Amino acid sequence: MSSTPRVIPIQPVSLMPGVEAASKVQPKSVKGRFSRLRWLMLALTQLFFFGLPWLEWQGRQMVRFDLEAKRFYLGSLIFLPQDLIFLTGLLVFCAMLLFAATTLAGRVWCGFSCPQTVYTSLFMWVERHTEGDRYQRIRLDQSGWTANKLLRRGGKHALWIAISLWTGFTFVGWFSPIREVGPQILYGTVGFWDAFWSLFYGVACYGNAGFLREKVCLHMCPYGRFQGALMDSETLIVGYDVKRGEPRGVPRKGSDEPSRPGACVDCTLCVQVCPTGVDIRNGLQAGCIGCALCIDACDAVMDKIGQPRGLIRYARQRELQGEGQASQAATPGNLGGLFMRHRLRLYAGVMGGLLLAMAWSVAHRPDIRVDVIRDRGVMARLVEDGAVENLYRLQLMNQTEQPQRIAITVEGLPGAQVMSRSDIVLSPVADMQWTVSVRLPVSQAARLAGQTLPIRFQVASRSATRADLVSEGSTFIVPR
Repeated sequence: MSSTPRVIPIQPVSLMPGVEAASKVQPKSVKGRFSRLRWLMLALTQLFFFGLPWLEWQGRQMVRFDLEAKRFYLGSLIFLPQDLIFLTGLLVFCAMLLFAATTLAGRVWCGFSCPQTVYTSLFMWVERHTEGDRYQRIRLDQSGWTANKLLRRGGKHALWIAISLWTGFTFVGWFSPIREVGPQILYGTVGFWDAFWSLFYGVACYGNAGFLREKVCLHMCPYGRFQGALMDSETLIVGYDVKRGEPRGVPRKGSDEPSRPGACVDCTLCVQVCPTGVDIRNGLQAGCIGCALCIDACDAVMDKIGQPRGLIRYARQRELQGEGQASQAATPGNLGGLFMRHRLRLYAGVMGGLLLAMAWSVAHRPDIRVDVIRDRGVMARLVEDGAVENLYRLQLMNQTEQPQRIAITVEGLPGAQVMSRSDIVLSPVADMQWTVSVRLPVSQAARLAGQTLPIRFQVASRSATRADLVSEGSTFIVPR
């Protein structure tokens, strides 16, 4: 192994010769192990997106972002706006996971799991079944408007619109009760914002996956521009073996010339199947999303001409430059070195620490929350017998779906007592403000006159399943 991994240079987008950058990319269908893997990932991601909002938990939607009530339901857990730290931790974890995946295998996220890639693949599948494969679509584009063309193209767009609208409806179902929104749409009683976001997300899906497609990856997505900073010479990338493949071409039959040394027959299938239209033979480019469809196409050609597979393959950059062993690049027994880099160790450490911290925080999260706010209108006052009284407003929050019986006490100031009724029943998944009066006897007040003293409110919950105690600090003012 090299002592210091080198950052991989990313070439500008290089399309197939004769193809203009603004022309429409018409990828050819291909079968192979990576194509099957992409369809598996499409099925898993869409099963998660479309299926999860329909699952129920104890009579309600299991996962829902209730923005109106400021609640996030995740199974038996209910998160409040005060739990935003968990969302921050989750976003940092996902960023570290993306960085680690890029360091390990390039743009594998883009090629197999990115929503743009997933929906573009789904829309292209519809296009192939309505308009035909690559050359049929090209001929259809060049032909005039006939009844056949209207039928095929109209059917394609009708299916695209149906998928887009269902996607927009499901998107809204993550934020509103999906089992209620569906009948409301059918009967025309859906709310304005639910209808707006369903149509907005549906139109975005229709435009991105149906028309923009590879242009998002080539020109709009910033990830392809900074991927080189996350990759090094040990990163597995989709690459073309130049030394084995060049010079390209098919030997002429009956020629007395010696056998051509290059394995590439210049069939351009690797370019024809590329969803972004780049030519992988020109090196790693910003337009390559790492989908590996070119590997499937090239392997099929190698099988037909009796050549070993791997002319295009997942390999290290240094291997493609002739500094490593080609046969040892991507075998399971030789992947250990890929995980032993300092960068990956750092990512793994951050992700592991975040997971442990969030798991511990969720496990030890109390059922109730309390915020203490001093009553600004009445800072401190003298009452009967010379005692001193301070008023506080307590914001109480129940994070469970069971009613909580709350008891409030005060500690930290000898003699201080809670005078207001402190035995409260807090409704399920509710918050309320409760005014609390704390009184200090005259014997103590005379000795502490003119001081501001720290106190702590102890809020205890006695639920049927467990007892929780939360504490929140404040101050007690003794006037002169």
